[in-house]
Amino acid sequence: MALAALLRHLGFAACLALLSAAVVRLMIAVRVMDTPDERKAHTRPTPKGGGVGIVAAFLVGVYALYYYAQYARLADLPFRGVIVASAAIAVVAFLDDLRDWPFVVKLAAQVAASVTAVASGLFISVLRVPYVGPVELGWVGPVLTMAWVLFATNAMNFIDGMNGLAGGVTLVAACFLCGIAAHEGRWFVYFAALLLAAGVAGFLPFNYPRARIFMGDVGSQFCGFVLSVLGIAAARFERVDLSFLIVPMLLNGVLYDVAFTLVRRMLAGERITTPHRTHLYQLAQRTGMPAPAVAALHWLFAAFGGVCCIGFVAAPSPLKPYIPLACLVPQLVWTAYVLVRVRRAGLAI
Repeated sequence: MALAALLRHLGFAACLALLSAAVVRLMIAVRVMDTPDERKAHTRPTPKGGGVGIVAAFLVGVYALYYYAQYARLADLPFRGVIVASAAIAVVAFLDDLRDWPFVVKLAAQVAASVTAVASGLFISVLRVPYVGPVELGWVGPVLTMAWVLFATNAMNFIDGMNGLAGGVTLVAACFLCGIAAHEGRWFVYFAALLLAAGVAGFLPFNYPRARIFMGDVGSQFCGFVLSVLGIAAARFERVDLSFLIVPMLLNGVLYDVAFTLVRRMLAGERITTPHRTHLYQLAQRTGMPAPAVAALHWLFAAFGGVCCIGFVAAPSPLKPYIPLACLVPQLVWTAYVLVRVRRAGLAI
């Protein structure tokens, strides 16, 4: 990519970050409040809905991309499907921030958004597997795609319980994905990741280390949905076998925490839809670890995943299946560390 083009892209992203910041500042003034209760970490009413700034910046950027950057578009139908689905999930999530709907309503909206994306043609149809070659998925492809979108969207929503955690992870993951996509010449993923990073960059100063506003479901669900869709698009990187693993590696800390917590709660016979404060990141904070440090550590997990992704893209095909396993190492160490702190603090989980 030419330096002049890169500077133009960064200038456009900076404008979108300012737009996001302006909308976030407006949402602070609107004061849709998040009231503390026993399952929340904050102790005083705080405005929420800051994710509206992220959504606004992204959609304005995508509008410009659609009309003025033809080379960076997907085919028309999936491109429109992504826009419609992401906008719809943001609207429903924002209404949920206002009205606190039951989980089943949010899940129905997520299913509808994932169906829209899949129906528009954006799903994994072929996996390029080392030692095996291309594997046609047939009808399994759309099913796996929907399962991935739902899990990633909810994982980001579940992890949004601490200042800067979900936003910071999204920013780091989007920046790495932007660079990898540019290297592979996949311009839709490059621009979409850049737009998402710009939106989060405008929001994050209002949320970390001390929150003047929370992103709310409108932000966390939107970030999770967009990253999951970009993961599907990344699965089509033709020069990289197993490229569908790129976004999961970037989100390794988020996905691991949610998967570990869900499995632990199911084995304990708990209802997984019941609100709780027993994610690993929440337990760490409850044992006395400073919340800003916990959030920053998860940014490092995302950065470590990004470094693994760079090695993954460059590695010869036979080595690719082993590189994602490296992302598990810091997660296992983190799990052991948190559980030791929990035991010492005498917390019941």
